[in-house]
Amino acid sequence: MDKYTEIKALLIAEGGADIDEKLLGRITTPASGPGAGLTSFFVRFNGHRVRLGVKHSSKFKASLDGNEVVIKENGKELVRGYLEDALAHCPKQAYITVSEMCVLDCQYCPVPLLGGRVKLLDKVEKIIMDILANPQLAHQLNAIALTSGIEKSPENEVERIVDVVKRLKKYNLPIGVSVYPTANSNRILKDAGADEIKYNVETMDHDLFEKMCPGLSLDFIISALKDAVRVFGKNKVFSNIIIGLGESDKTVIDGMEGLAKIGVITILRAAVEHPLRGHVGIKRPDAERLLRLAEKEREILDRYGLRCDVAQTMCAPCTGCDLIPHRDL
Repeated sequence: MDKYTEIKALLIAEGGADIDEKLLGRITTPASGPGAGLTSFFVRFNGHRVRLGVKHSSKFKASLDGNEVVIKENGKELVRGYLEDALAHCPKQAYITVSEMCVLDCQYCPVPLLGGRVKLLDKVEKIIMDILANPQLAHQLNAIALTSGIEKSPENEVERIVDVVKRLKKYNLPIGVSVYPTANSNRILKDAGADEIKYNVETMDHDLFEKMCPGLSLDFIISALKDAVRVFGKNKVFSNIIIGLGESDKTVIDGMEGLAKIGVITILRAAVEHPLRGHVGIKRPDAERLLRLAEKEREILDRYGLRCDVAQTMCAPCTGCDLIPHRDL
């Protein structure tokens, strides 16, 4: 493992850096997931990319030196690289949250408390059109990723995403979808034109899942993932496991192996202690734990012949929030 992977782990563990926001270009404020509502920026260095929240209390300080961004710890230079534009939420992709609201109440997620809106179909397409109309950005767009909360029901949301996928297929870009599954979501999303799919288990600890995601079924999500591999194929099905909800390393490792056995690639996501959620037992993992689990994940994926570096959409090619096997290590 190179030292820059270790530096990336340190930055992910901290979750952000102190920077003057006036220095930033196209920044991003995600509208979905545990980090929703928090301003962030992307830094590229030595083959790695990291998304950092704007965190003025951080031990890491970022500044510009000409065209380079320099990140220091206690006044000493840690790493230097360059800022990357977020086309729509992340570099190289239009990663679009369609429904910025959710009727669910997952305890780590601020989305139900943010009062978001639902993007109409024309609004979603306009995001793509605006990127393609900008000569400085158009050549950077490699993929489309769609995620969504739940405005009314999972079934209603999947149907909404089906309509979006059908509209956007004309742009001839790979499309990835991350939603809560339904009984027929794999088949109708695939038929609509989705290329990759992501259903998040969040944790493979059943007791913890019931506490953090009341009213949802972990077994149903796992069953949908297994069927997704049949429908979408190898290296096209993904699932987040959040690290820092109170789970043990053994649960994470056993969970990654269980998912790999059915052909699912795990994305290990550091938990976010969001100010809107208060204290719900979340503890952001340190760099040592992130590295240890990522190395184990690489071993597991290699054992089952799965590859993160062939993914075209969503988190695996972005790598900003996570240590991604076959890309970071």
